[in-house]
Amino acid sequence: MLHISNLSKTYPNGVQALKDVTLDIGNGMFGLLGPNGAGKSSLMRTIATLQDADSGTITFDGMDVMKHKTELRKVLGYLPQEFGVYPKISAEEMLHYIARLKGIANDKERKELVKALLEQVNLYNHRGKFLSGYSGGMKQRFGIAQALIGNPKLIIVDEPTAGLDPAERLRFNNLLSEIGENIVIILSTHIVDDVSELCNDMAIIAAGRVVQRGNPEELLRNYEGCIWSKRVAKEEVASYQEQYKLVLSKLSGGQMVILIYSETDPGNGFTSEKATLEDIYFSNIS
Repeated sequence: MLHISNLSKTYPNGVQALKDVTLDIGNGMFGLLGPNGAGKSSLMRTIATLQDADSGTITFDGMDVMKHKTELRKVLGYLPQEFGVYPKISAEEMLHYIARLKGIANDKERKELVKALLEQVNLYNHRGKFLSGYSGGMKQRFGIAQALIGNPKLIIVDEPTAGLDPAERLRFNNLLSEIGENIVIILSTHIVDDVSELCNDMAIIAAGRVVQRGNPEELLRNYEGCIWSKRVAKEEVASYQEQYKLVLSKLSGGQMVILIYSETDPGNGFTSEKATLEDIYFSNIS
């Protein structure tokens, strides 16, 4: 169990990235959903012991993370948003290097581990290829392979599918699903579909605060009957925004479609819509 309590962080430039964040996260896939600049990466870096919080605590399986950073790193796998690799080295060589850094000194044990990891992420046939020649999806799968070295109990992946094409995104998400049953995996993203497809528990963060938390299906039930749509002229959107809680507006068939949140029938030509996780997301960040 990962327990985050009253965590706050303000950078020297005055930006308050985290504001009293409290979360309990158990085994399985946990989705942290929020727009760019919401504080997701700041929270991930703090959990990963790459920066200190100004206040609050983080414990993992009863261990105070801030006081025992080295111990946490022994059980942590981390794939940051910007995952740099040495370009003129093969995937196989790089995994051997990282494994040695993590204390796997026995050559036979390390060789077996590297082979198993490359097979798990479907890169074994490309093991001798320079990392500079990998596609974006292959680099992300390599990133997961290195994160799995040492049998981590906690894995953090920060915006892992941003920039991937649909096929690579599917491969990556399938890989996460396979490894996420018996350990804690935190998936930080702004892609709503990734959370809806992978996670049984989630939180929405906006402006450094947790603004929504729960099981995606339960959250959808809470929004049942509360999402309404209407086609309007583009110049009318601002007027509707003043009258209703606007979830989002989008162009469809040459007209603007607006979605609003209302617990009762708003009338005025609105039609009830089935709520989606995207609706919940935009309701909480707007």
